[in-house]
Amino acid sequence: MSMRGSTGLIANLAEGVRRGTQIRLENVTKDYGLAKPAVDRVSLTIEAGEFMTLLGPSGSGKTTTLNLIAGFQIPSEGSIFIDCNEVSMLPAHKRNLGMLFQNYALFPHMTVAGNIGYPLRERRMPKAEVARRVGEALELVQLLGRDDAYPAQLSGGQQQRVALARAIVFEPRALLLDEPLSALDRRLRADLQLEIRRIHREVGATFIFVTHDQEEAMSLSDRIALFHDGRIEQVGSPETLYARPETLFAARFLGESNVFPLGDDRVGSSLSWEGEHWATGAGAVSDRAMNSRATALIVRPEVTSVSHSRQEVPAGVNAVAGTVIDVEFMGSYRSLVLKLGRSGIDGRARIKASDHTFQPGDPVIAWWQPDSQRIVAV
Repeated sequence: MSMRGSTGLIANLAEGVRRGTQIRLENVTKDYGLAKPAVDRVSLTIEAGEFMTLLGPSGSGKTTTLNLIAGFQIPSEGSIFIDCNEVSMLPAHKRNLGMLFQNYALFPHMTVAGNIGYPLRERRMPKAEVARRVGEALELVQLLGRDDAYPAQLSGGQQQRVALARAIVFEPRALLLDEPLSALDRRLRADLQLEIRRIHREVGATFIFVTHDQEEAMSLSDRIALFHDGRIEQVGSPETLYARPETLFAARFLGESNVFPLGDDRVGSSLSWEGEHWATGAGAVSDRAMNSRATALIVRPEVTSVSHSRQEVPAGVNAVAGTVIDVEFMGSYRSLVLKLGRSGIDGRARIKASDHTFQPGDPVIAWWQPDSQRIVAV
């Protein structure tokens, strides 16, 4: 995406980042008087210029947390800081934060230019300054020439670009994005993901993005805060959360896993599961698992190999007998649907798309390197 001509807006946003736009939550709770708080003692620091995603299922507290940061709601307990200034009781219009909504929230009677310029006119900026900034924002989101169009004349993707331009045109301290792409089809969604990420890299502003889509969070984020039942389950880079989950919830929410329940046996250098003896693996035990009474061993399908017999399995790996239930063609690979162990737990493994040697009903041995597994708290 070309950024020529919009350097003024980018430079001003970047200057805001150099001053630092850190957002910090300390033990923030939002309680509506129900069985559980919607947000329960959440503490999180979002650094200046960071792309932080709040990820989780419906009802996990991620959107309520965003609304608390925005000032649309007031916390029951705890504190919210922007650049070290407490804003917990400050109304939304005094926090100088941009907001991008799922439903665009455009004014249907206003043109594209009118919608984008609205927050500037509300700030009583001179007409010439409004026109200049609107032009820069239009180029930033690749909508030059559509300034006189009305929202009803635009596609869903174009309307979301207008909403994005309006959210950043007044140079906010941070941009909050509440599931902004969920109403778009898959292709438009992928295109706008790239655009949002590129704009973030270009302007360097702090972005806080809410989604329930794991792939979207993985592709966009510098870090992810994974929410569960009103609390943060784990915070880290996409790679860390995927490869080194702390809990079974985190492992399952961020991708498929073969899950072997271990119960409350103490985790040592080796472990047993249904008569199989496995090595633990270096660094494979999560911190939460070390202090948990219930644990599980997880292995991702892409690191799970399959052989027709024990004789074909390399030395030094962990292995378990199983049966092929189905073979699914996924384009770039085939997914084997498995039943594993005497209890027949559900499992999966990936093989090459060109591999036709496994068929439903085949007995197999699933195996993996000990260092590629993870023992997590349940």
